Amino acid sequence: MEFPWQREWSVAVEAARAAGDVVRHYYRRKVTVRYKEAGKHNPVSEADLEANRVIESYVRAAFPDDGWLSEETRDSPDRLNKHRVWIVDPLDGSREFLEHIPEFVVCVALSVDGNPVLGVEYNPIRGELFAGAPGRGAFLGDEPVKVSPTDDLARARFLASRSENERGEWDEFKPEIQVELTGSVAYKLALIAAGRADATFSLTPKNEWDICAGAALIEAAGGRMTDRYGRRLRFNQQETRLPGIIATNGALHGAVIDLLRRHGKFPSPS
Repeated sequence: MEFPWQREWSVAVEAARAAGDVVRHYYRRKVTVRYKEAGKHNPVSEADLEANRVIESYVRAAFPDDGWLSEETRDSPDRLNKHRVWIVDPLDGSREFLEHIPEFVVCVALSVDGNPVLGVEYNPIRGELFAGAPGRGAFLGDEPVKVSPTDDLARARFLASRSENERGEWDEFKPEIQVELTGSVAYKLALIAAGRADATFSLTPKNEWDICAGAALIEAAGGRMTDRYGRRLRFNQQETRLPGIIATNGALHGAVIDLLRRHGKFPSPS
């Protein structure tokens, strides 16, 4: 049966690779950085902005009528009226990029009627190209991948944000689970989709562009991803910030919700 998003898949992969070339060019070079928030939070560099322009040029040329939502583009309400919307983070993991930790990715995703139908993530330093679509499956390069079979919480490998760990947000969970510090949230999701880790969660807000590509990958690989309260994810919303996420191989999702509930981080059943 013909895959319905083949052209979109090809364009997303080409755009991600081209943007990755830009990111690789700037890696280990001195770049100009500004910060979107006080206290040196949310850095943005020349690499972010140029990679964003590259991705947009590919997408606009191929699909001029589609909507667009990107971390590095001023938002427009026009996208809310679109059936199809590209959701992009040209460099998820800017902190790791600036600190020369190769745990960041270029993210290109397509949402149709709020559903993530295609996700591509590219780590240009490690040469890892993750691509997936529900109904087609997930791939790392040319090789099919799927989530791990782990169903024991104590044996599961959880990927955690360095910044969240530094703030102590994982401390109360460490006696019960194995925590491994890893870069950008999008990269964590790709690694879970590829079976290289089992789960992650974040109790801090995440933007759609942080997670849309990863949501497509997780679902395509047989896993499960919800917001931090266990609700289904919907994209291309007016408010682009979600309250947090839970992403697992599927087998662990209920156990992770139970873990969060025991620590008062998840609503009790009414």
